[in-house]
Amino acid sequence: MSRIHWFRFSSPASFYPLAGVMTPWFGWAAALLAVAGLYVGFFVAPTDYQQGESYRIIFIHVPAAWMAMFTYLVMAGWCAASLIWKTRMAAMMAQALAPTGAMFAFVSLWTGAFWGRPTWGTYWVWDARLTSTLILLFLYLGFMALRAAIDDPRRADKASALLALVGVVNVPIIYFSVRWWNTLHQGASVSLTSSPKMAQTMLLAMLLMAFAAWFYTIAVALNRVRSLILEREAHADWTRRLVRGGR
Repeated sequence: MSRIHWFRFSSPASFYPLAGVMTPWFGWAAALLAVAGLYVGFFVAPTDYQQGESYRIIFIHVPAAWMAMFTYLVMAGWCAASLIWKTRMAAMMAQALAPTGAMFAFVSLWTGAFWGRPTWGTYWVWDARLTSTLILLFLYLGFMALRAAIDDPRRADKASALLALVGVVNVPIIYFSVRWWNTLHQGASVSLTSSPKMAQTMLLAMLLMAFAAWFYTIAVALNRVRSLILEREAHADWTRRLVRGGR
């Protein structure tokens, strides 16, 4: 049985067609999972005995918060790879993930504000988790702004990678803030070390939406990185042939 040489996909010329094949599969999977998750969350899951119908916003809020943190860790991982191995694809993958991570951070804050109004009586409090999530959004925006401010791609890759790696310390602060400080934000309802504190249909809806957000992130990042490859590899012969061929 022949061995698969995965490292060849670190080349933009090899990764470009692979990303084109994978994008629609992840995109359609994300759409189907989102439809199923929204249906279960808004029409099948029971009403919460304390929060009533307003709790249903968690089916968007919680997956968005999870993906905002997870995407940042993955982005930082690509940044570390770009610094260690000097690979262009790693830097482009980090660049491709940043806008989607920022979007999820914003959605997390936005839906959290609408949940907080009927629950806490206000849209915003300077709670430890809310404040650290806001910092996460600023880190994403700072990463993108720093890249845009530097003309040389290699210098932009290095500077933005260093910023992303420094910002990693904020992710565990977000996750553990409800344990470390006395906050208004409720603790985790889903944990790997304990049984879930919600009905099975609620958990199912949450997981469906989480996987939908995950697959959406992959699909959008792959599609975006294809555009970055064409932009940054415009001088390469294979890119010119691709553009002339209209593919």
